[in-house]
Amino acid sequence: MYEPGSMTSIAPEWRIDDALTEYPDALAAMQARVAAIRAGTAPELVWLVEHPPLYTAGTSAKPDELTDPDRFPTFNAGRGGQWTYHGPGQRTAYVMLDLNRPHGRVPPQDVRGFVHGLEEWLIRALDRFNVKGERRDGRIGIWVADTPTGIESKIGAIGVRITRWVSWHGIALNVEPNLAHFGGIVPCGLSQYGVTSLAALGIPATMQDADVALRAAWEEVF
Repeated sequence: MYEPGSMTSIAPEWRIDDALTEYPDALAAMQARVAAIRAGTAPELVWLVEHPPLYTAGTSAKPDELTDPDRFPTFNAGRGGQWTYHGPGQRTAYVMLDLNRPHGRVPPQDVRGFVHGLEEWLIRALDRFNVKGERRDGRIGIWVADTPTGIESKIGAIGVRITRWVSWHGIALNVEPNLAHFGGIVPCGLSQYGVTSLAALGIPATMQDADVALRAAWEEVF
């Protein structure tokens, strides 16, 4: 039996879905896993998926920032943040950790520290592709200043939920999604910035390449 708060040296389980994962199935699976982690009947989990094209609304999403409501299915995610696009070519990583205990650089019961750790995870993963991902005050996610368009653009999104100190939801890294699909929303409520990807930056990375980078960077942060 797993004891929440006691597994100070046990790494989480890693799972990668090969096929596209339907969003309602992902929500149900995360809810079940969070309950099991809290109950001590399952280990922590980092779950890597791709979704079919869809939009999700965080708890701060504004209806008028869904600019093309008939384009793709929409879902209330229950996480923090605003509107986000998910789709093929984007690696979404759902992170289910017991935050009652420390994780590498992240102290216990420190939501801000946990989000900072997710940011650092993305930054270090991008560094493996020689991409300089950066934080920006007042803007959630990871940003790239040097883009072909000359517009500062988001390459990684972050949206989390904490339920009785167990985390769920997580991050999304744009590997090679159709960037035009972001046009149906105001991503994260920020219309003056762009959205980019590894492919748009001229980096021919596969999803497997991204997974290797995420796994290696995880070990440095968590």
